[in-house]
Amino acid sequence: MLFVRPGRLSDLDALAQMALAARPVLHSLPHDRHELEARIALSEDSFRADVDFPGEEFYLFVLEDSATGKLLGTASIVAAAGYAEPFYVFRNDALIHASRELHVNRKIHALTMSHELTGMSRLAGFYLDREAAGAGDAAAHLLSRARMMYMAANRRRFTPEVFSLLLGVTDEAGTSPFWEAVGRRFFGRDFAQIEIASGGRSRTFIAEVMPTYPLYVPLLPEQAQRVIGEPNVKALLSYDIHIEEGFEPDRFVDIFDAGPVLTAQIDRSACVRFNETRTVREAGGKAAEHARAYLVSSHRGGDFRCVLAELPDAHSPDTSLGGPVRAALDVVHGDTVRCVPLHRSAQEASEASDDGGENAYLGSLPGNPTKPTGDRR
Repeated sequence: MLFVRPGRLSDLDALAQMALAARPVLHSLPHDRHELEARIALSEDSFRADVDFPGEEFYLFVLEDSATGKLLGTASIVAAAGYAEPFYVFRNDALIHASRELHVNRKIHALTMSHELTGMSRLAGFYLDREAAGAGDAAAHLLSRARMMYMAANRRRFTPEVFSLLLGVTDEAGTSPFWEAVGRRFFGRDFAQIEIASGGRSRTFIAEVMPTYPLYVPLLPEQAQRVIGEPNVKALLSYDIHIEEGFEPDRFVDIFDAGPVLTAQIDRSACVRFNETRTVREAGGKAAEHARAYLVSSHRGGDFRCVLAELPDAHSPDTSLGGPVRAALDVVHGDTVRCVPLHRSAQEASEASDDGGENAYLGSLPGNPTKPTGDRR
């Protein structure tokens, strides 16, 4: 059974292998072994700390196969993005250029360097091993959304709003059309080189080198315009998972490859709105006739765990869990767990849409006639 738990220093070797295998580079997993060890130690300290408000905490999660003990993926949360240095993105502004004399009224998009996301909690560092990725979408859903389960249960540790930066469009060789049109002209270097040096978009050289004045989108090459706000094909599943959780495209895009920035109010996310707290009972008798997949998390003794399990599709104070599920969650009869449906029912989706539709801001961009259909670094 696959389950998500906090990373430990004993996971160093496996995480070091993931750091080398991840493409593009994951800033949450440094290639240098000593830096990676310090990163894991910071995560362990963050999970243990008594936190009243978000600061420099960093939370590293791993996906483990309980049958083999093998780690198949990792994902993380940054409590406050750009805590030490500003977190840079492009803000997409719509500017009106009008002339009454010429009867001209044009809305022009312009990209302006911004650090408005600085201090906001961020989902980052998502990596899934090929073995887990080949098993279907369930592992990706579990690993990605387990972070939201943790945030839902530990609200004081995070800001009211969270964001995620998805990988932008590149070709098979890793070349970014947006970088070639913008970034290369200022840095004079390859995208991969600056990606490694950027440290997760929080380096002062970004403000020193990138343009401080607005970039008018219509003046960019058409190929660069088309990819603004578009996720990489490798990020389409991640995009869909975020949307199902309640994230929406925002007016920001990545400063290097123009990948989409998705944001969500934690209190309006699926892991908060559709949460049920149930008491664990040992499984017995025949399985429930009407069952559905649930994200189930525990926090016994402060050790967070999260799994996917089939549970009765009915509001109940109790839930029966089989032995493998209880073992993965490290819970016993009488403990409490947090349960959230993996996918919304038609009624739940209708209720969510009644609260306000998805932000269609990216759909108005040049080259983006419709909203993209699919976390990075």
